[in-house]
Amino acid sequence: MTIISRFRRQNPAARVPDSSPPEGVTRRISELMARDAIVRSGEDEVTPAVTSSAKGTLPLRSRPLGSVPASEKGWPPGRSRLLLPAMALATVGVAAVCLAVFVNTTPRGFEPAPGDNVAAPGFDTSQAPPEGSTPEGVPPPAEPETPDATAALQLGDLIGVSMPWQGTQNWAGPNSYAAHFGPALEAAGFEVVVDDAGNDSGKQIQQIEAMIAQGAKVIIIGAVDGNQLGNVLDQAKAQNVIVLGYDRTIDGTASVDGVVQYGAFATGVAEGQALIQGLEESGAPKPWTIELFAGATDPNAASFFDGAMSLLQPMIDGGDVVVGSGQASFADVATQDWANEKAQTRMESLLTSTYTDGIGPVGVLVPNDGIARAVLTACEGAGFDLPVVDGLDAEDISIGWVRAGKQYATIAKPTDDLVVRTLEIITHLLTSPELPAPDFTLNNGVKEVGIYTLEPTIITQANIDDYFPCSDATDSEQATNWGCE
Repeated sequence: MTIISRFRRQNPAARVPDSSPPEGVTRRISELMARDAIVRSGEDEVTPAVTSSAKGTLPLRSRPLGSVPASEKGWPPGRSRLLLPAMALATVGVAAVCLAVFVNTTPRGFEPAPGDNVAAPGFDTSQAPPEGSTPEGVPPPAEPETPDATAALQLGDLIGVSMPWQGTQNWAGPNSYAAHFGPALEAAGFEVVVDDAGNDSGKQIQQIEAMIAQGAKVIIIGAVDGNQLGNVLDQAKAQNVIVLGYDRTIDGTASVDGVVQYGAFATGVAEGQALIQGLEESGAPKPWTIELFAGATDPNAASFFDGAMSLLQPMIDGGDVVVGSGQASFADVATQDWANEKAQTRMESLLTSTYTDGIGPVGVLVPNDGIARAVLTACEGAGFDLPVVDGLDAEDISIGWVRAGKQYATIAKPTDDLVVRTLEIITHLLTSPELPAPDFTLNNGVKEVGIYTLEPTIITQANIDDYFPCSDATDSEQATNWGCE
């Protein structure tokens, strides 16, 4: 398998296969791992908190987002630390190999009698140091480490990675999850299979079945549709395969062991917070007229929407916010296939049917950056003032739009942080038969599933240089997309 190793953003056309450690990784390991220890407190989803805006306070289920500069968070994105688990595992692997060589080169059944001189030919035992001593200044050798027979994993085991599609920047290209996973897992000493389901749930099921047949010990799944995997995951569980949901939850089955993600509900809260903050800063009088957009199919889409509406619905009920079209349920506003062109068509239709006076909505809630740009393009093309729009995924083009003030905000979920969190869970299984303790649990309709979570970050024009400074652009194309040239 050939996978492009990619730990910093770069021009896709210039990529070459490379599995060597990325530049700058080792010098960042200590500070980044220190931050990880803080993130795992479990407070993100279960402890109420309050974050302040310019004109009041907003209730949040997560800690305040987007308020910590890069220098304190051990970030901006584009700085990876995926090789730490690999370095630790390399040490274990070398020790295990040394032990195997020692054992296999010692004659079986041979045991010297007391007082026997046992030495290689030509070695003068009369000059040897006394038994148990070592040359001056040299410590005695340490006992080599051996694999833990009770552990769920051993070096060389097969890890399957099933990604949903390549429709957005975080799933495709040199900074995608798939591009990170392959090199990191291989460097850690595992065999790896990475597949992309093309946003086809049936195809993903077939790929997972193939991974089970190949003997995968762990399968990491970014689900196309988390409600359709029950049967195939039951097959996996029958073979004692450990199943981890990745970035998206897996619902309606007892055969999932855990989920690693940026909290989906908390991410939605951040989107709602960003929209409300932008509406306040716009200076537009209340009530604010808005429109709502959501994703579709995968469980995250509903969680994003529910998180945002936990802030917006009380304002709608109180009369401070009005949904101009009246389309306010998830079913009404879901964007099939997360398709940008479908979102743009719907926005164009809303403008002609609802805003006949030429005055458009003040704000629009959107689930990701692609739909944010589609909404803004529709408004711009129809001659309307640009509304306040949030976003998600910190895509390169949207970073430029946020920097220019065209898109109010995006939510950043650094890919390398999430991959490292997943690798830490997998490497834990080299010394344990069970997964580590989760940050909290979430009921998927059948069981309480352990959730390993990270915190998303709101990016606006006010803090974009803290997280995406132009000096971090890796080539002229990215610098242009980021609005730096």
